[in-house]
Amino acid sequence: MKKVIKSVSLCILIGVFCFSFCFCFKTDKVASPPKKITVVIDAGHGGIDGGVSGVLTKVSESEINLSISKKLAKVFEDSGFTVVQTRRSSGGLYGFLGAGFKMRDMQAREKIIKDSNPTLVISIHQNNFSDHSRRGAQVFYHMGREQSKEFAICMQQVLNKMEENAKKSSALSGDYYVLKVSPCPAIIIECGFLSNEQDEKLLLSEEYQQKLSNQIFYGCLQYLTSTKY
Repeated sequence: MKKVIKSVSLCILIGVFCFSFCFCFKTDKVASPPKKITVVIDAGHGGIDGGVSGVLTKVSESEINLSISKKLAKVFEDSGFTVVQTRRSSGGLYGFLGAGFKMRDMQAREKIIKDSNPTLVISIHQNNFSDHSRRGAQVFYHMGREQSKEFAICMQQVLNKMEENAKKSSALSGDYYVLKVSPCPAIIIECGFLSNEQDEKLLLSEEYQQKLSNQIFYGCLQYLTSTKY
């Protein structure tokens, strides 16, 4: 029953978005083609840079980031959006190992983002904290970017509605390379805490990864329908 309700909700959201999108252009005095909507999905880390590890299974963050990113990309593609993924495999984007590999990786992501001329950028990560009781999704934006802040607040509100998110968080600003160089609204979603046993179990579940991907998609639709992108 829940799946049927979510499918209906998804159709309604897409319908509202498409109606708003079409209405906007039908009322223009001068005809112009609709703006192409491209979403960049950035799976954080990769290759030698595995990110943080699961407290129980030692699963690498980079592995979970990629799995969620692929599911999220499919949700967008199935709904007619153009999707660009910065990382499609377990490897990093640094080219070769050696001094400066992390910066080369970041610069490669920057080039992909800028070459794509996207409408939105979503970077997928997993969190870690010394207090193992910390749980839930956390969204970040770059300080001073008002559109990114609005995007982050919208997304955080949507993620807070998930019953699995025991702690309701607020969107936070942060100094992150991908957010800083993105020419459009951009956010980092820390999907959960791998330092927490319950979150780790959820994040390893294919079913939860899909549910989370759907929820992130809903958050993007809500943001797009509420702003002049």
